[in-house]
Amino acid sequence: MGLAGLSTDSVRLPAPSPEADRRAPSSRRRRLRDAATSAGMLAPAVVVYTVMTVVPVIVALYLSLTDWNGFSSATFVGLENYARLFDDPDTTRAGLVTAIVAVFGAVGMLGLGLVYALQLKERSWSNSFFRTLAYYPHVISALILGFLWSAILGTNGAINATLRDLGIGPVGFLFDENLAVITLVGVIVWAGFGFNVVLFVAGLQTVPRELIEAAQIDGASRRQINRRIVIPMISPVVTVAMVLNLVGLIKVYDIVVSLTDGGPAGSTETIAYLILNRSFAGTDVGFATAQAVGLMVVSAALSVVVTALRNRQDRAAAS
Repeated sequence: MGLAGLSTDSVRLPAPSPEADRRAPSSRRRRLRDAATSAGMLAPAVVVYTVMTVVPVIVALYLSLTDWNGFSSATFVGLENYARLFDDPDTTRAGLVTAIVAVFGAVGMLGLGLVYALQLKERSWSNSFFRTLAYYPHVISALILGFLWSAILGTNGAINATLRDLGIGPVGFLFDENLAVITLVGVIVWAGFGFNVVLFVAGLQTVPRELIEAAQIDGASRRQINRRIVIPMISPVVTVAMVLNLVGLIKVYDIVVSLTDGGPAGSTETIAYLILNRSFAGTDVGFATAQAVGLMVVSAALSVVVTALRNRQDRAAAS
């Protein structure tokens, strides 16, 4: 019999079972319930993030486009404050100081932390003690550390008082313009490298022991193992540490206040110090907000650039 001889009545499709009909709405209700539960759990975090981050950023962007002294009504001036950033000599000088502190401070903390961690990567009570010793300054407030080193390195500090007793003139750790910047970077590196030690030690624990033992059997020296195996394998941790160092040092403020107070002659004023101690204090809120927005953009750009360069190197190494 051909297909033409078949009638539609003779072809019977299986009727959906009652159990399938009940299962479909139940499955939809379960998905909706799961979605509602997820939304309910995320809602508090979204609300807090919006109130504490998104809203202040939007308000800051608006205020940066105004001329406002913090008391009277704000006057919209457009991009005038941003154009003023490039013409203001104080901002230019503070930007240069910030760049010096961020670059040399980040590299110093990264290098010193990596060397220190490589020496203390094995588990022992003595290594644990020295790790804690390195991390301890990071626990103390940077404001307190600044006052401490000011008492040690100041004009009448412990070191210069000792030098005077020996008949040697005082060293301008904090009152010589060039030496003050070096001192600031040195104190920042000393105070912050312990955090890098913790990151690197954690990363070093993930390096397979078998690779190191195989390299030792092949006759590789400790330096070769660190350079060819260990450091490349913890490169993601190095990238994270570099980003954290740069972003943190671009916003450095408290240790500048307590150590040098921006002196001598403004030679250690960073952008954050300039914003808080001069622009806001001088009731130039609109311009200060534009400086803060510029600082935020630079921080974000540096994070993206460092991460992109790291990813590019990883792809080149894998190819």
